[in-house]
Amino acid sequence: MALLEVRDLSLGYDSHTIIEGLNFSVNAGDHLCIVGENGAGKSTLMKTLLHLKEPMGGQILYGDGLSRNEVGYLPQQTPVQRDFPASVYEIVLSGNQGRCGWRPFYSKEDRTRALEAMERLGITELKKRCYRELSGGQQQRVLLARALCATRRLLLLDEPVSGLDPKVTVEMYELIAELNKSGITIIAITHDILAALRYASHILHIGEEVFFGTRDEYAASDEGQYFLKKRGGPA
Repeated sequence: MALLEVRDLSLGYDSHTIIEGLNFSVNAGDHLCIVGENGAGKSTLMKTLLHLKEPMGGQILYGDGLSRNEVGYLPQQTPVQRDFPASVYEIVLSGNQGRCGWRPFYSKEDRTRALEAMERLGITELKKRCYRELSGGQQQRVLLARALCATRRLLLLDEPVSGLDPKVTVEMYELIAELNKSGITIIAITHDILAALRYASHILHIGEEVFFGTRDEYAASDEGQYFLKKRGGPA
């Protein structure tokens, strides 16, 4: 069974529907990029996959033994969040909260997971630094380490390179690709079509038309060709 399966999903807000009849599946080890026009419903879909928003219809099914509290999430940051006055270690450690249940404290295992995630993302030396004093790229690594504390299997990323300079953007893409190669399944929202075609295994395009398939199938599709030409990529 797929790690995550979406069946006939309808999304919207109030009485306004923005997506109807959406179907796709994600298998273990996939790297799915969600692309499309602004306002098409990409962030709404992400929130629905996380059960932060109820769908208007359809189903979201987790399979292969995956539970809701085994999903790591990297959201887009707000200005207030960027100025959060906590240490790097405290923020990374808080990624274990979904796994703690009713425990009022962090276990030795939780602390070990936090330290391992920091080492994996190359931010161990930042452990005692205040989060709000870090650069944008360092903050994203901290938040990604926090998301890793929640999961060994599935990461959901909402515009993970938003606001980063070109060099740090490439470093973040490569870091996410390495996590994927290590066995972590990735679902990421991105506006960068060229990066999606470089790193993703599958692409979900949401807009006037919906496309779901492999990156090669997307590159050959009408939607893919249109956006590649628009972004100056190969036709």
